[in-house]
Amino acid sequence: MLSERIKGFQHLGLPVTNIDTSRAFYERLGFREAMTRTLPTQDGTVQVAMMELNGFVLELYQLVGAALEEIRERGHGHIDHVALDVDDINAVFQTVQELGLRPLEEAPIYLPFWERGVYYFNVQGPDGEKVEFNQRL
Repeated sequence: MLSERIKGFQHLGLPVTNIDTSRAFYERLGFREAMTRTLPTQDGTVQVAMMELNGFVLELYQLVGAALEEIRERGHGHIDHVALDVDDINAVFQTVQELGLRPLEEAPIYLPFWERGVYYFNVQGPDGEKVEFNQRL
């Protein structure tokens, strides 16, 4: 069975328009750079940065040529959101604001998910992607 072969989440790939801007953004959220690579292609060099936070790996990659232009033309990011599990939503909400980031919501929002619900809020990344902070109660 395939599910027996899958160990869990590996990483999430996110195409970005400026690898340095995106790397700095995610470092402000507590990610650390775990690996970088440059990949030569016939159109130029693709840049990749693997960012890690508590076992969660986010692959940022900056394409070149027409592929990069297509990414730049996207209006609402490249994924809807990346959700990060937190242990104190109110403390994280305050910390995010202290970092100079503006939450998209006025306060954490409750949803009746799972057994006891969750609280969440989002910030927007440099390419329009949403980063959700989520506390499962």
